[in-house]
Amino acid sequence: MAFTAPTAEDLALYLGLTEIDGARADLLISQAVALCETVVRPLPDQATAVVLSVAGRAYVNPQQITYETIGPMSVQRPSGSGGLYLTKNDKAALKSLAGRGGAFTVDPTPAGADSSPTWPPSLDPCAPRWGPGWGWG
Repeated sequence: MAFTAPTAEDLALYLGLTEIDGARADLLISQAVALCETVVRPLPDQATAVVLSVAGRAYVNPQQITYETIGPMSVQRPSGSGGLYLTKNDKAALKSLAGRGGAFTVDPTPAGADSSPTWPPSLDPCAPRWGPGWGWG
């Protein structure tokens, strides 16, 4: 099954909003998908959560405001909590969802390798120990 991008309604539900600017939400979702595809392409089916997280951050705090005071109320947001970007956790989640996040092994043995022992070259104790190129003819 191919990845299906979330809709503006999905973003509204994710953010807990009753109303949402559909055109802006669609733009942010499409940009979030493009940004996620810089890490993993094609996106796995479960990448919807990461796309909504990226688009949601940008929708709620597009100017990356970290401190705001309106009348008697003030709000301080963590640095880097707005705009369209991927966090380390977003990248790790995308890689994990695509099956690329864990450890792996590499077998350097050629496919046609023989499993018989190569040393000693002969089990005969009387056989010469030197071969061509070692001073023996």
